[in-house]
Amino acid sequence: MTTAVITAPNEYRELAVQIREAGLLERRPGYYAVKIASTLSAFAAGWVALFLFRHSWAVLGVAAFLAVMFTQVLFLGHDSGHQQIFGSRRANWLLGLVVGNTLTGLSFGWWVPKHSAHHAHPNQVGRDPDIGSGAMGRSFGAEAAERQRVTSLLFSCWKVATFVPLVFLEFGMHRSSFQGLIQRRDRGAVIEGLLLTLHAALYLTAVFWFLSPLKAVAFVVVQQVMFGVYLRLSFAPNHKGMPIIDGDARMSFVRRQVITARNVTGGPLTTFMLGGLNYQIEHHLFPTMPRPNLPRAQAIVRRFCAEHDLPYCEDTLLGSYRRAIQYLRTANAAPQAAHPTPATVMDLA
Repeated sequence: MTTAVITAPNEYRELAVQIREAGLLERRPGYYAVKIASTLSAFAAGWVALFLFRHSWAVLGVAAFLAVMFTQVLFLGHDSGHQQIFGSRRANWLLGLVVGNTLTGLSFGWWVPKHSAHHAHPNQVGRDPDIGSGAMGRSFGAEAAERQRVTSLLFSCWKVATFVPLVFLEFGMHRSSFQGLIQRRDRGAVIEGLLLTLHAALYLTAVFWFLSPLKAVAFVVVQQVMFGVYLRLSFAPNHKGMPIIDGDARMSFVRRQVITARNVTGGPLTTFMLGGLNYQIEHHLFPTMPRPNLPRAQAIVRRFCAEHDLPYCEDTLLGSYRRAIQYLRTANAAPQAAHPTPATVMDLA
């Protein structure tokens, strides 16, 4: 066991120099001009289709299409939140308000600090807001191990069976973003609240104005549920089933980002459907890197990980879901064996 790598300041500098010299941190205005225009055009086309199919139950297919487009629009918000699109923070923020609050009904101002905290401490107990008691992860450290032992005793009978249904019933992001605005109570929160209200008014007016009450309710249910499913399943492969780090663990930035992230293999369709998040390791190491540069960065990062004995995790989309569910089953069958000792943190660090 060695602890020397815990405070290895040159690791990231060495990698960053290679990435910068390859020009991979430079902005891609042409790509994003086309991406924004095409995404928003398809989004608008979905609402036109709502009008065209208003007399048919085929309108539920439009609801499914809009669920996909809501998620694709939010991928633009993700990129703007990481300052990938424009050189101006203000421009990125304004785009985030448009695609988040106005077009999809999710608070951009609530999401950005939450997501930034996740990037700073991925899968770290008590510091990453995206993890709870450690379900779907492997715990490292006494504090996290004890928490997961208690959780296993309480939920081992049903957590595997209920994971998928809970994903399908996910509406928590809307609620959480609205609660975040209420707690802030500043000028920005007022503006965001007005934009969220505008979104709700336009969305519900369009649906209930053109559709019969029964079709309108069915449309909202299908669109919102599928939106939640697609959004959640886009993020699930990235960190679920990967190591959970003890809240007090000390670890270099590079190693923390690499060992807690998983890439998803696949071609252009996978990249499109996951909004570039299939290159999760590269994204976590360089959050401001424009989305189209991530595939080119992969070869550099993979070589760097091999040279520094870092585990570079890749799996297929279905394989990543399978590994997460398999872990849950293993934890249920032998919860005590699923929690390594605190020394494991030091070994991985």
